[in-house]
Amino acid sequence: MELFTKIDIPALSIRIDYTSRIAFFGSCFADNISAQFAARKFSVLANPFGTVYNPVSIAGQIRAIADGKVFGEKDVFQDARGLQNDSGKQDARGKQDARGPWYSWDAHGSLSGATREECIEKLNNAATRTREFLKQADVVFITLGTAFVYYLKDASATGNGDAHGHAVANCHRQAPALFERRMITVEEAARALENIVQDLTRIKRDWILRSAQDDTNIAARDDDRKFHIVFTVSPLRHMGDGAHNNTLSKATLQLAVNNVINKVTTVPSASSGTLPVSYFPSYEIVMDELRDYRFYADDMVHLSKTAEEYIFERMAETYCSEKTRADIAQVEKLTRMANHRIADPESPATHAFAEKILAQAGELEKKIPGLDLSEEKQKFRGTTLHVRG
Repeated sequence: MELFTKIDIPALSIRIDYTSRIAFFGSCFADNISAQFAARKFSVLANPFGTVYNPVSIAGQIRAIADGKVFGEKDVFQDARGLQNDSGKQDARGKQDARGPWYSWDAHGSLSGATREECIEKLNNAATRTREFLKQADVVFITLGTAFVYYLKDASATGNGDAHGHAVANCHRQAPALFERRMITVEEAARALENIVQDLTRIKRDWILRSAQDDTNIAARDDDRKFHIVFTVSPLRHMGDGAHNNTLSKATLQLAVNNVINKVTTVPSASSGTLPVSYFPSYEIVMDELRDYRFYADDMVHLSKTAEEYIFERMAETYCSEKTRADIAQVEKLTRMANHRIADPESPATHAFAEKILAQAGELEKKIPGLDLSEEKQKFRGTTLHVRG
């Protein structure tokens, strides 16, 4: 008798190990799952422009990175909440409060700044760091949260001349009257996902073509054959939209992903290889395998740590070889030891414990190519030096 519905995940050619560079873009689910990889010491880039939920805004961020965009004054605005224009309505383009923070419609509030210059600098630093990471990325996970998108009614406020309004990644708690909120169509969502595939491919292709001129850059020669894009739909429900609209929103994303994967079965790479685009069933795993509220946080919407760890395990089963999964287990064991609370930093026992951690970390780094335990080693080098002193 089967009492458990397990989602079947087709075998894929994607292989993630400790030499892999993994990027995540999208909803808070992307933050949560990327944290599972980062905790196990994988090389991870997660939401460099902050959390973003809809495919149109994700596509816009990746387009800016692919185009080498340099952010400037027209890309930021100052918070105008509480200020009134002559008509008595809030106006983000009206008189500005010098004390208000500066934001970008294309990024999360974590990239805000006390000054215009600080905000612009954060945006450009994020773009540069992301571009460099994506050039050598092996897998990019795109986590889609909702098909509802906020559009600025006044396109001139962004300076981009978009007559249909500018899709914002974050409203920054500005006046609701500034926005039109609507659920995009399957076709609009699919178009955004196709743009994501094209722009990520362009970043990779351009780097490979430039690197191919350097005969010493062996890694670049095979890089296109390792590159994959994985779409997934966040299992976190947006209950503020109502249960029915949340279902319609998730279905829109599912259909868009399916359309794109069917259309973009193979994307030409810089060489004769191909670029796989696939889907990971995060949504289905939670709906079918974890269909119990014990796998949710107290708000009954977000997932519990147990659920997040289970989804990571399913990802490891799908994308990691048996050897890599064994490596992960060893790294987990070491990091658990390294995270133990030190009661007495000056005791001989602490000194011996630190020496043990340092020795094991060094052995693991030699054994597992690409593994970086410098954070743990630095922590316990300080402990041994303190004890010896």
